Amino acid sequence: MRQTWRWFGPQDRVSIDDMMQAGVEGVVSALHHVPTGTVWTPEEIARRQAEIATRRDGRPSGLNWEVVESLPVSEDIKKQQGDWKAHIAAWKTSMQNLHAAGIEVICYNFMPVLDWTRTNLAWERPNGARCMRFDLIDFAAFDIHILARKGAAESFPPEVVEAAQKRFAEMTEAEKTLIAGNVVFGLPGAAERFTLEDVRAHLAEYDAISEPQLQRHMIDFLSEVAPLAQELCMRLCCHPDDPPFPLLGLPRIMSSEAHYRTILEAVDLPANGVTLCTGSLGARPDNDPVKIFEALADRVHFLHLRNVRIEGTAVMNSFFEDEHLSGHTDMVAMMRAVVAEEARRRDAGRTDWSIPMRPDHGQDILDDIGREAQPGYPAIGRLKGLAELRGLYHAFTRASA
Repeated sequence: MRQTWRWFGPQDRVSIDDMMQAGVEGVVSALHHVPTGTVWTPEEIARRQAEIATRRDGRPSGLNWEVVESLPVSEDIKKQQGDWKAHIAAWKTSMQNLHAAGIEVICYNFMPVLDWTRTNLAWERPNGARCMRFDLIDFAAFDIHILARKGAAESFPPEVVEAAQKRFAEMTEAEKTLIAGNVVFGLPGAAERFTLEDVRAHLAEYDAISEPQLQRHMIDFLSEVAPLAQELCMRLCCHPDDPPFPLLGLPRIMSSEAHYRTILEAVDLPANGVTLCTGSLGARPDNDPVKIFEALADRVHFLHLRNVRIEGTAVMNSFFEDEHLSGHTDMVAMMRAVVAEEARRRDAGRTDWSIPMRPDHGQDILDDIGREAQPGYPAIGRLKGLAELRGLYHAFTRASA
């Protein structure tokens, strides 16, 4: 299991030197400053590689850019509107440039309008740690009363609508502004930041796009890019929806094992694969991330290991980012399954037997608090998670030796 770490570039409050001290083996990054739909040039790729390879004092770090997260898929591609064909062409050119630079794994997502969605980016736990949280009542208050989306109340159970109305009535203007900013935070580190008017405009364009239609658009996209990835011996891996249930009336097409099977079978190439995120898939009670991994293991190209604690039994529920070894996902069973899959791949002679993994998200603890790193990406909280996951991995690999 290749132990990697997400880095947002020179502006990241967690440095290359911090990563080295955490003992990571490779880096996950992206060119967040490049506008979506345009080509990642060889020069920009080389600049990021050089930044990763260099310590604060100019000495070599020994680290390489090993996984792209994310090469963004534009809204035009998802909706098949505007410049979507030109954007696919740019995506393919970017992929070729990444291949020429020696990078083989590209993570992306196909979530419409918003990336991961939370209502609180620094929710305090009883021990003083901070974490990200999705509160269903707060989100319903945002959707129904702040965004004022037409028909929003019909998306929630009556008791949630009632509770949301009460909570909204008790919110100060500052609280309304904060929750709106949290919900539309967008892709961390990306060039885009959405306003409420931006969100409303995007939502209106999805009014006529159903789940099956969005699936077809994704299949059309993959039918263009996956054969090239296969030719280049690259691995594409789609991240699941986060959270894995419908929001804002938008279609969700990567929220379950069945969703993944539809896409993998439609474009049945080894290059077309999965980013198995235990936190995203684990945010609904009818998903078992361990079983999903075992069912799709042959096509899992990238692992995000994190945990969430669910606060309800319905598909749509509240949850918060728990410690890595706590929450809905049995991380011990997960690591056992990963070790078994890597052994199977090694025995089969696969060169990709070591699956890249990063400790996804983490609670802000100790000096993380006040560092103002990207929400969900603290230094010490992720180091703690990595140490726990590394310990499990070593225990199982030693036991199977």
